[in-house]
Amino acid sequence: MVVRMEDAEQNAAEQKAPGQNTGAARKKGSQLKVRKTIGKNGTKRVTPAITQTAGKTQYRKVSVPPHRMTPLKQQWASIYEPVVKQLKLQIRMNLSTKAVELKTCKTTCEPSALQKGADFVKAFVTGFEVQDAIAILRLEELYIESFEVTDVKELKGDHLSRAIGRLAGKDGKTKFTIENATKTRIVLADSKIHILGTFMNIRLARQALVSLILGAPPGKVYNRLKSVAARLNERF
Repeated sequence: MVVRMEDAEQNAAEQKAPGQNTGAARKKGSQLKVRKTIGKNGTKRVTPAITQTAGKTQYRKVSVPPHRMTPLKQQWASIYEPVVKQLKLQIRMNLSTKAVELKTCKTTCEPSALQKGADFVKAFVTGFEVQDAIAILRLEELYIESFEVTDVKELKGDHLSRAIGRLAGKDGKTKFTIENATKTRIVLADSKIHILGTFMNIRLARQALVSLILGAPPGKVYNRLKSVAARLNERF
């Protein structure tokens, strides 16, 4: 009965001022939508309705270089499964734009799931193996740091090639030694270097790589890494 009386008063007010109906309607449409309910004691409660931004779908797009398209197609099942099952995201490979697109859905629960999924795909696109990149989904402290050889020292031609060779070592021995000592993963993509790990471990690996670029003997770098790794093991 209370609601009917208010509706009657509102209709009477609209009939008295017909010229103000348009402005009132616009003002009413611009305000937040509300829901009216009647309590047991006859009081009227007004509760705000759910806004459209609360359930807004979010997107991420990760570009894929041409030389990583073939590995992406071969490993697509290994990439698709953790993104869909663990993060509850939707993912697709867009061949026309050469990109991987991720989108949230109704089953996505974790707020940072979309960013984790994008970081996971970006790690694989950068050159890391799926087994290494999937650690980003499980651990919160991992991230990727990238830099170029020319950022450390201006090198060109054969000098640049020799510097890259010192970083890799014979059969990749130098790179593997740095990875095992610092508990990181390293990708050498031409003159670009990508390191996956925690903040402290990335800093140690970067210092070793910079020393090799500047011309330090590999044996001296190994001895320094061994002492640092021993201190880390004692600390943890």
